[in-house]
Amino acid sequence: MAAAINSCKTSRRLIEATECIWATMHFAEHGHFDYDQNMNAQCSAEVAVSQIASAIGEPARARILYCLVDGRARTATELAVVADVSPSTGSSHLQRLVSEKLVSVCAQGKHRYYSLQGPSVAAALEALSVVAGESSQKFAPSTPKGLRLARTCYDHIAGTLGVLLHDRFRALRWLSSRSGHDHCDLTAEGAAAFEKLGVDVAAMRNLRRRFAYSCVDWSERRPHLGGALGAAVLKVALRERWVVPELDSRALRITNAGRRQMLSRFGLSI
Repeated sequence: MAAAINSCKTSRRLIEATECIWATMHFAEHGHFDYDQNMNAQCSAEVAVSQIASAIGEPARARILYCLVDGRARTATELAVVADVSPSTGSSHLQRLVSEKLVSVCAQGKHRYYSLQGPSVAAALEALSVVAGESSQKFAPSTPKGLRLARTCYDHIAGTLGVLLHDRFRALRWLSSRSGHDHCDLTAEGAAAFEKLGVDVAAMRNLRRRFAYSCVDWSERRPHLGGALGAAVLKVALRERWVVPELDSRALRITNAGRRQMLSRFGLSI
């Protein structure tokens, strides 16, 4: 009886916290309160909130969601292990989270990577963590150190270096992307910057391959830059000896000159 009461209280706290988050986001978006319209929206919101709260409230799904809070993508197999369920059950949980738009899936080759739908989902989970008074466990990759720092992924840079470059290009607003897609493109400022690096942007656009996309990095589980543009970055890095290939390995060694150049050109400290 006591366990049932505690379960009810926990569910109610979850719903109340989610309702509070939704109300805050809704008010921030509209900046005013229209009684009739907002009352109708409130009724619809209560149904949506209860569905979302139910999706989050299942322990296995909650473990999956909090595993993804660090921003890194993971496979269904990995998330099933985290959730402590069978692969088939894990897939069912992931389908529910995707249907509630809490999790998104990115197909890359024969793998499918799952990540949080966006920062609003992460914010909601963080708010619920405050209510629960618990913290999530950080991602700990098992990739060998040499490969994790910098390596080639086909013909572009992967590993920590690749992820940092991708993040820096976005921070500099050299890259743009469509919401919900991994496709990238250069902004006018980005095109000018890459031309200065000796990259023929117009020629790359005429190649029979994807121009640029966010490729999920298997060690960092965050995107690095792929496509023709990613290949061009690797060519520049090799030509200028920012990185040097290790013998009989995909690993790349970052040179001292490379560290200096990436700091001066991109403001990236490695």
